[in-house]
Amino acid sequence: MLLLTASAHWGAKRPDLIRMVPPIFPKPGLIVTATGLLEIAGAIGILFPATSQATSIGLAVLLVAMFPANVRAASEHLTIGGRPVPKLPLRIVLQVVFLAAVLLAG
Repeated sequence: MLLLTASAHWGAKRPDLIRMVPPIFPKPGLIVTATGLLEIAGAIGILFPATSQATSIGLAVLLVAMFPANVRAASEHLTIGGRPVPKLPLRIVLQVVFLAAVLLAG
């Protein structure tokens, strides 16, 4: 899941992800690049017992930090790749599932 979502940070969906970043944050393109790199690092780090616990905590923090972008995307009915983002109630459920997955993986 992390590698799949990270891949969108540089492909055709990149402009959609940049639009999701709340306007209060400067340099949304840099934020999208950084979060993509962190997702890749997390996907790798969680595989190794020596780093999995710290990585899972870091990924949980990353997911929480990125949640305002998901709220914005849902409330403003944005799209990713031409498809509407999940509505906020579903997005919250998915967020809880992803948080549980990364924390249990550590």
